[in-house]
Amino acid sequence: MYSKLALFVLSAFALGVVAADEPAAAPAPPTPVINNSQCDVGTVHCCDSTQNAKSSGVQNLAKSLGIDLGGVNGLVGLTCNVLGGSSCSAQPVCCTGNSFGGLIVVGCSPINVSL
Repeated sequence: MYSKLALFVLSAFALGVVAADEPAAAPAPPTPVINNSQCDVGTVHCCDSTQNAKSSGVQNLAKSLGIDLGGVNGLVGLTCNVLGGSSCSAQPVCCTGNSFGGLIVVGCSPINVSL
């Protein structure tokens, strides 16, 4: 009889330890807030990436699309959307140049986000 009681107590204790070891769900990371006033001369875009306009990858992409980036300096945004809200899950940038269907946007500067 005592062996059954001991087995029951040990089993209950083991289940309690296993249940207590489950980690709590991690809180969601804060959503960055973008201050659109940081872009007073251009348009805020949310781009998958930004690269130097003179990089070979950007030059090859532009050439394949028939876009002349010869006089463009600085950063270009790649795969961009005009930001309609106040959050961007990729790279928020302020762009003052032309947008070629959102695939390439020229004249971009990074925007600081606040958490």
